[in-house]
Amino acid sequence: MSDDIIYNDALVTITAKTILFKHCSLTGNDRPVDFSCIEKVVPKVPNLWNGKWRNMGSGDFKTWLPYDAERSKRDTIFVAHIRGKWWRIGFTVEDSRAVKAILQSKGLIG
Repeated sequence: MSDDIIYNDALVTITAKTILFKHCSLTGNDRPVDFSCIEKVVPKVPNLWNGKWRNMGSGDFKTWLPYDAERSKRDTIFVAHIRGKWWRIGFTVEDSRAVKAILQSKGLIG
């Protein structure tokens, strides 16, 4: 990860070219994804069906949610559709307005 961090919290780190999903695997490893690999990101209002009460894992075997013990208190769940993959990453952040603005500036909000 380069020094050009434009957003960072306990859940993600965003640079000009990548987003690092922290605690993304069952073993707690982080997962970096280049923005060029993301087709679109869909912001959703959290509810029972899209993961509001899920700390980590998947409810539909398609969208993986990295660990976030505070997910039920967040106002947005972002769903990143990865180009050429059948799976998605559903993630939350501490400042959803700032991250939404960054993703919009990259043309990724769909």
